[in-house]
Order: sequence, then C-alpha cells, then structure tokens
Amino acid sequence: MASKTDDFSKYITDMLSSYKMDGEAFKTAFKSSAELNDKMAKVALEAAAKTNELSSKWAKDTLAKMSDVTKSKDEPQDYSKAMTEFASAQAEMSAEMVSAYAEIAKKVQMETVELLMSAGKDAQEEMSSAIKSASDEMTKMAAKATSKK
Repeated sequence: MASKTDDFSKYITDMLSSYKMDGEAFKTAFKSSAELNDKMAKVALEAAAKTNELSSKWAKDTLAKMSDVTKSKDEPQDYSKAMTEFASAQAEMSAEMVSAYAEIAKKVQMETVELLMSAGKDAQEEMSSAIKSASDEMTKMAAKATSKK
C-alpha cells in the first residue's frame, strides 16, 4: 500500500517539477494590478477634491445669501420677502449643485469603465499568451513522454 502512495507522490512531484512556473508573469500581473489601482485612486481622489470644492462653494454661497435674511428690516413683510427670495435662490442653487455633482459622478463612472475595459483587454491578451505558452509546453511534454515509450 505504501508503494502505491509513493508512486503517486512521485508522479505528482515529477509533474509539478516539469511544469515551469513563470515568475515574470506573476511580476507582470502584480505590476498591472498596482497600475490599475493607482489610476483608480487618482480618479477617486480627483472626484473627492472636486466634490469638496463644490460643497465649499455651496456653503459659502448659502452663508452669503443668509446675511441678507438676517439683516434688520423695517417692516415685517420685508422678513417674509427676504425668506422667500432666500428659499428661491436656494432652490435654484441646489438644482445647479446637484447637476454639478451628477457631472462629477458621470465623469468618474466613464473613467472607471474605460480603465476597467482597458485592464480587461490587457488581461485577456496576457492570458492568451500564457495559455498558448502553457499549451506549447504541455505539447512538448506529451511528445517527450510518448517518445520514451
């Protein structure tokens, strides 16, 4: 019984040792992954910076318009008028800001899709090359094994 186990172990060991692992392929895959992560991080950081600028502008504009509301008025209806104007200006500004946020999100989405499609194409090319190389190696090994018999 032990001899059968030993024979199988030897078979597996021989098979694995005859199959050459391409360390360069692992380096290339790691480098490609790191480059993709770098590009994705740049997209995310750029979007974060733009949304931060937009939020800051929105806050500044809102505070500037609030100063008109808080000013002392002579007549009670002037307070109502100031609040109505503020609410109208806020509604308009909110629509503009939401549209600007949507443009940022759209740009991020498009850049992300482009990056992923490019990475997928590169990965597909690398995989095709690796499969062809492995297939050629296996064909050589099979020919070598059959010629020994």
